[in-house]
Amino acid sequence: MSGDRVPPGAFPRPEDGEAPLTLAAALDALPKVELHCHVEGTMRPATVVELATRAGIPLPTTDVTELYSYGSLDEFLSVFWLVQSTLTTRDDWARLGYESVLDAAAHGRVYAELFFTPARHLAAGSALGDIVAGLAEGLAAAEAETGSVAMLIADIDRAFGPSAGVAMVDELGRLRRAGTPGVERVLGVGMDSTELGVDPASFTDAYRLAARHGFRLTGHQGENSPPSAIATLVDALGAQRVDHGLSLVDDPELVTRFAAERIGLTVCPNSNIRIANAFPALADHPFPAMRAAGLLATLNTDDPALTDLDLGYEYASVAAAFDYSFDDMVAIALDGVTASWLPADDARALRTRIHTTADALRPRLLTALTAYPEHPEG
Repeated sequence: MSGDRVPPGAFPRPEDGEAPLTLAAALDALPKVELHCHVEGTMRPATVVELATRAGIPLPTTDVTELYSYGSLDEFLSVFWLVQSTLTTRDDWARLGYESVLDAAAHGRVYAELFFTPARHLAAGSALGDIVAGLAEGLAAAEAETGSVAMLIADIDRAFGPSAGVAMVDELGRLRRAGTPGVERVLGVGMDSTELGVDPASFTDAYRLAARHGFRLTGHQGENSPPSAIATLVDALGAQRVDHGLSLVDDPELVTRFAAERIGLTVCPNSNIRIANAFPALADHPFPAMRAAGLLATLNTDDPALTDLDLGYEYASVAAAFDYSFDDMVAIALDGVTASWLPADDARALRTRIHTTADALRPRLLTALTAYPEHPEG
């Protein structure tokens, strides 16, 4: 695996220090879970340039400060597909997984369930087993250095249609039965790409097959689709979580049901603004309404490298926008554990770690909290 390697011990534990902390610094140090992050959307711009150059893939620019420039959702998708196209070998996927975890661990992420979307690569002839093995190799290497764990969710790309989804899930099941290296990290199956004009029920066969293979189920829904589509995802496809789920707030009965059943929602407020342009500003996002309604709404970055985000900033910006306290944000971090697919013992241990770290950080919070530093807009 190439690329700059972070030496052991390079991830300090601010909770072990004594210096006063702003709320932003404390939230950066707080152990956090992430359940909605596309691993391709974590690729460093410099890595894209290096991989593209090696593979002979033309780029619109080799300036790493300009590479991730876009002004609309369509332009964002073009950049995302360009990033995907540079992943041509197993080693490329390994490097992506490795660097992805290193960058997230530096901002307090200790556990993640990461999406990867292989449809374009499979259509071009890549082997799913190589992709999974490469990613798993990189994740394991980064885990050994940082202690930050990342598991995987294989996403169906709606744009490739239901048949391609069934084929991917079928191959994933075959890899699991064969004990292919790395496949043990794949916990679940999800679905992404455009929601517009796509009936989630058309992917029922793929989801039922995934369930038969023993995979957990989630799916992107409710960012550009009505509450009825969210209900279909859960009731017809059997999804145990919903990614985004924003339109849920438009259906009070569904809100009451989801709150009672504690169905996890993996919400990405800054991404909804920077990529989807769903709201004019963070202050207009429905995240606080979702939390106030008792929904199991968690915080996530979505595509952090492409939007100039990290999980620490996601927490700090949400706290600032909605006047959340440190303890409010600790509760959100704990809900990330609840919504995860961690085994019960591991979840219990992680909750204890979050509580212990929060107890160490709380006395060091400055009484007059300064605002979070200016963060470039994506």
